[in-house]
Amino acid sequence: MADTNRTATLTLDGKAFDLPIHSPTLGPDVLDIRKLYAEADVFTFDPGFTSTAACESAITFIDGDKGELLHRGYPIEQLAEHSHYLETCYLLLYGELPTAAQMVDFENRVTNHTMVHEQMHNFFRGFRRDSHPMATMVGVVGAMSAFYHDSLDINDPWQREVAAIRMIAKLPTIAAMAYKYSIGQPFVYPKNSLDYAGNFLHMCFSVPAEDYVVNPVLSKAMDRIMMLHADHEQNASTSTVRLAGSSGANPFACIAAGIACLWGPAHGGANQACLEMLREIGTVDRIPEYIRRAKDKDDPFRLMGFGHRVYKNFDPRAKVMKESADEVLELLGVHNNPTLQVAKELERIALEDDYFVSKKLYPNVDFYSGIILDAMGFPTAMFTPIFALSRTVGWIAQWKEMIGEKNQKIGRPRQLYVGPANRDYVDVRHR
Repeated sequence: MADTNRTATLTLDGKAFDLPIHSPTLGPDVLDIRKLYAEADVFTFDPGFTSTAACESAITFIDGDKGELLHRGYPIEQLAEHSHYLETCYLLLYGELPTAAQMVDFENRVTNHTMVHEQMHNFFRGFRRDSHPMATMVGVVGAMSAFYHDSLDINDPWQREVAAIRMIAKLPTIAAMAYKYSIGQPFVYPKNSLDYAGNFLHMCFSVPAEDYVVNPVLSKAMDRIMMLHADHEQNASTSTVRLAGSSGANPFACIAAGIACLWGPAHGGANQACLEMLREIGTVDRIPEYIRRAKDKDDPFRLMGFGHRVYKNFDPRAKVMKESADEVLELLGVHNNPTLQVAKELERIALEDDYFVSKKLYPNVDFYSGIILDAMGFPTAMFTPIFALSRTVGWIAQWKEMIGEKNQKIGRPRQLYVGPANRDYVDVRHR
């Protein structure tokens, strides 16, 4: 933490308290209130922690006003253009881009851990066939701690490393197995001759009865989806992973907690909600009706996939994702797909209509990723599991960073209590 000699003074009941001010590498200055409760006997009130820095981190930085996303200082646009998902994973985990030799070693380690324990196949069969893949993933990832006992000691750096590689390698396999199980098809084992994204597509769409060749355009698009979702600073699921990790929980339990949080429709389910909206609209001729509803303040309808809570001008990931969407749609075509026709026309209107432009309701990353995944043939129930396997490396990087903090403490938010004051118990006969 970058300390300065500056302080802010808080005056409470005539008494002054000096709060140190810390200056980060990027972003606003931070008031240090750690001693405020002990010295002034007051808490701060910040629902959602939207104005509270709960940790120090050197991994990801977001400037919502500028539309900027940096991983270890590298702009996401540069990484998307020149890098690939596993190289981005290395960057997030270790802080620097790898040398050629380091990249080969890392890719080999991930590739050699893609298979899951054979007994885990039986674990899947305990779920109903119509279970949501996210429900299956939460259970299976949490159960990894019952299979991989040699990577549970969070105080051992080597075991932390082994756990990290295992989860990055196995999450695509587990997500693909959850998908195959939900549609009644046999599990497909990983194929080490394929790259990371291509291997995932192969496990999802191949069947034993015939050959499946991964299309390079689709593999590239999937790799970009994974890269653009790899980490996003201290969002809800990442904060959940850190909070679970602060208790000393094993890494598999922490990532399972992150997956559970990501499942929420206000978080990882946004691209699924976007596709469901497009299907509700149905056909291009109905778009004007929904545009009118979106502009009506008294109508509860909201366009999903437009604007972003953090990015106030534009989502830097959306431009990259749009390029992939255009490539995929050109390959697969949209002429006979009414949902994709609606998406393309809605995109055109949003980029030209004064109402959307003035309110900065641009198509965001969820809009384009949903279009791509739908065009590839994934059901909407798989959108969030794909988000989860992509975000796993970010969760792990944040978890490892938290474990290494010298001043790491168990998370324990305070509250503004508004319940009854002290009351005496009354026997049930006299109530």
